[in-house]
Amino acid sequence: MKVILLSGGSGKRLWPLSNDTRAKQFLKVLKTEDGQLESMVQRVWRQLSSVGLSKESFIVTGKAQIDILQSQLGYDVPIIIEPEGRDTFPAISLASIYLSGVVGLGEEEVVTVLPVDSYVDDKFFEKVKELEKIVNQSDAQLALIGIKPTYPSTKYGYIVPHEGDGNYFWVKGFVEKPSEHEAVKLIERNALWNAGIFAFRLGFLLDLLKAKGYPTEHETFLKQYSMLRKISFDYEVVEKTKKIIALSYNGEWKDLGTWNTLTEEMGDLVLGKGIISCDCENTHLVNELHIPVVVLGLSNVVVAASPNGILVTDKAASPRLKDIIHDFNYRPMYEEHCWGWYRVLDYTMLGNGQEVLTKRVFLLAGKNLSYQVHYRRSEIWTIISGEGEFVLNGELHRVREGDVLQISAKAEHTIKANTDLEFIVVQRGTELREGTSPF
Repeated sequence: MKVILLSGGSGKRLWPLSNDTRAKQFLKVLKTEDGQLESMVQRVWRQLSSVGLSKESFIVTGKAQIDILQSQLGYDVPIIIEPEGRDTFPAISLASIYLSGVVGLGEEEVVTVLPVDSYVDDKFFEKVKELEKIVNQSDAQLALIGIKPTYPSTKYGYIVPHEGDGNYFWVKGFVEKPSEHEAVKLIERNALWNAGIFAFRLGFLLDLLKAKGYPTEHETFLKQYSMLRKISFDYEVVEKTKKIIALSYNGEWKDLGTWNTLTEEMGDLVLGKGIISCDCENTHLVNELHIPVVVLGLSNVVVAASPNGILVTDKAASPRLKDIIHDFNYRPMYEEHCWGWYRVLDYTMLGNGQEVLTKRVFLLAGKNLSYQVHYRRSEIWTIISGEGEFVLNGELHRVREGDVLQISAKAEHTIKANTDLEFIVVQRGTELREGTSPF
């Protein structure tokens, strides 16, 4: 069995910490048993490793998330690159075609699709391993895992079973986000929460793509990717498939997609500089700024502060956040990369149309930036700690704390850190907002 992990997201629901390049699954706010902070994607990968599935797993993601994935999981993690975000049906189709055409797997190979950000206990992944067996033992086209509900939720979809019980059951249908009254009735019928987990034989999806007129050759599919309809796998495949079975899972499972659910699993009430007064109840503070934040006399509240903004929200209201900030289109002020990170300190638009952008950059020992050239801006770098090697137009210079480096427009340049290296970058010119380049 091969596992496809879907890693996408625009970062809206956990603003201001998350953004287009650092979606919710990359926020290091969860605690390991030894007290270290980890992200959702690190937690899931660790759990997959514990049951022997990480060597069979691939992560599907966009170009903007490659650096942070490699930073958190390492360079050996297999990544399938989605040219652009087009929802889960195109992403799963791309991964299936990749496994067939590039990896060379046969049509009988069982593929299981998981979201990268579910919060589950370790035994959940033992249940995932059972999917391969029931796909091979049955004539089902799809196999799912449903979560036994703990309350009549109105925010999850439900899997409705046919009558009968056993190791697995045949699926009668689906209900999407019912009212609370409907949810109670569904639970009485032994319906399960739909966790967005699918397993199928590779040939099933390849045949379906051919029937819909899509190419199944990898390079051809990539070229046509931007023309694919944006649609979820649930709508395009699951709800149109007749022969579906499901496993029931009765254990810990949670979607940490909003501040109120995420804070339920945080090990500390305060992350970063700040204080919550003792008369606050069920209040959390997450502060990525270098200035302290004080929360006084507020209960059932989340306060989150980052270079991208400050959020103060009642926990019950936090699911509405995505609707409130949907028009926000500001540049990410903090980004994590495989070589380190940078934080935007200041941005100014001058009267003559020129822009000035100031950043603090941290470069890990042994890492380097790409050899690059900019045509519409000049830069001044001030080394504030560490040592490294700087190349300007082919000439090598050793740099250390206190050195000031001037880079004119059209100059080719790069830097490598011999030790952990920090420097301030002041950019002046136009078109300072980067695409895929960090500088």
